[in-house]
Amino acid sequence: MPPKRAGSSRAPSRAASEKPTVNGTALKPAAGRGRPKSTEPKLNGTATKNAKKSATPAPAEKPDLKRKKEDDIEEEPAPKRKRDATTEPESKPKKVKTQATKVVKDTKPKPKGPVRRSGKKTEINALRYTEPLKVFVFGEGGNGELGLGAFKKAKDVKRPRYNEQLTNLDVVRIATGGMHVIALTKDNKILTWGVNDNGALGRDTSAASVTMKDMGDGAGSDSDSEDDPTGGLNEQEANPLPVSAEHFPEDTVFVDVAAGDSCSFALTTEGAVYGWGTFRKNEGVLGFTRSIETARTPIYIESLKKITDIACGTNHVLALDKDQHVWAWGNGQQNQLGRRVTERSLIEALLPNRVGFHDSSVSRPSQRISKIACGDYHGVAIATDGHVWAWGANNYAETGYPDNAGDDNANVSAPQVVHSLEGKQVESVVCGSHHNIARTATGQLLAWGRCDGFQTGVPMDQLNAIDDESILLKSGGNKPKILIQPTAIAGLDSIVEVACGPEHTIAINSEGRAYSWGFSANYQTGQGTDDDVQLPTLIDNTAVRETKLVWAGAGGQYSVVASRK
Repeated sequence: MPPKRAGSSRAPSRAASEKPTVNGTALKPAAGRGRPKSTEPKLNGTATKNAKKSATPAPAEKPDLKRKKEDDIEEEPAPKRKRDATTEPESKPKKVKTQATKVVKDTKPKPKGPVRRSGKKTEINALRYTEPLKVFVFGEGGNGELGLGAFKKAKDVKRPRYNEQLTNLDVVRIATGGMHVIALTKDNKILTWGVNDNGALGRDTSAASVTMKDMGDGAGSDSDSEDDPTGGLNEQEANPLPVSAEHFPEDTVFVDVAAGDSCSFALTTEGAVYGWGTFRKNEGVLGFTRSIETARTPIYIESLKKITDIACGTNHVLALDKDQHVWAWGNGQQNQLGRRVTERSLIEALLPNRVGFHDSSVSRPSQRISKIACGDYHGVAIATDGHVWAWGANNYAETGYPDNAGDDNANVSAPQVVHSLEGKQVESVVCGSHHNIARTATGQLLAWGRCDGFQTGVPMDQLNAIDDESILLKSGGNKPKILIQPTAIAGLDSIVEVACGPEHTIAINSEGRAYSWGFSANYQTGQGTDDDVQLPTLIDNTAVRETKLVWAGAGGQYSVVASRK
């Protein structure tokens, strides 16, 4: 709405009992009701003649003409008015211009970030990823997840394919989400690509042109036909592009990134966490904070301080701080936040809260945590004394807690020590939707959780031979379904890197060879087949055969492996 105009120079309206005007000139009101001298009407900015002359109304037109001539004589200094008129417009635009400049400046506040006393940063984290990677991708790319660009051959990549674009951008760290990916480059840029429906990319992709399939082509037409070279992909989503630096304070340096299903996070050297996207609940969108439903661009999470590590589940996040305390936030409907969350208090769970580690079955366990990991709906932590803790959904014994494993809506509401891993020297744990893989100090892998789709990599004949419900639960058809007891995966030695997708796993040994197994309907195992891969199988094609791989990531329906550049 435009601002109200300045008050009019016109005199106040007359009372109902006042005399009428003649030729637009007000006559003097009756005695006792006259206006103060300062409010007498003016003609062309000059006061009317004295009160005596204006007291008697003009009886006829002739005196009025005489008054008009007299007024004309009085108002002769016209040149002065013209000078005033030409001077006035020169001063007003200056005021308006100054005001407009101030408004523009005020509408773009500085991005929020950690306090820098006297302008100095407090460094919490050292740079941890500095070597550029040579990147290979495979699996489902129909939503731009593979970062190969907007063209038809970027979809359904059956075996590892060299991603030249990502490699040339000097990517040093990659985080795979459900259907989007985040990467950190050597020159401190954050790149994102994939699905952006809920703001997971942290940048606007709406302006990109998308070639749509012509429905008139017929039911048997292929969307990858020659007249659709993009495959229907959005070029702003299918290409790795940077998140604008304007969302972060000047001189912000990133050390890590993490990706959930519809959310993304970045960690800085100052221990600050920035995030964007949203969290979802069973019924739909939950929100990103208590006041923001979807963060389309990065925002500073002010309640988190001195964070050293971060991990994402599907719709929840864990953060580890410098004092080795764990913080959790997001959706807590499966108790994946390590505490009970009621439907009424779901929105409050979007504020990070500290997780407590208390288990009376263990004598004086340490509450100091050294490593964290997230499954889709559960959390895992390794304490400084070696105990492995788990909590959240337990439908498939994801937490390793045997008492209610397999029950409908089973969960572990607060962290419990996984007793079956005691003494195993577990160094790290990675999690899928309903299965987990632990890596020991000797490079051995232990698997537990859902196994009816070969998620654990344990041979089916070995599982069929188990007749102990404390170790394995079977379905009605006597088919192995839930592996409760962590079990060693045969045929794998000296493993240095492991990644879990929802239902598939990739492991890399010290020689740089990658093995995969599990659900493969979208070629996410890189084996060239859409049949489930029952046992750990070497990923072998010309792209990676002579390459020593050092890292693996597994998203919802795709995978990424990399060597040093």
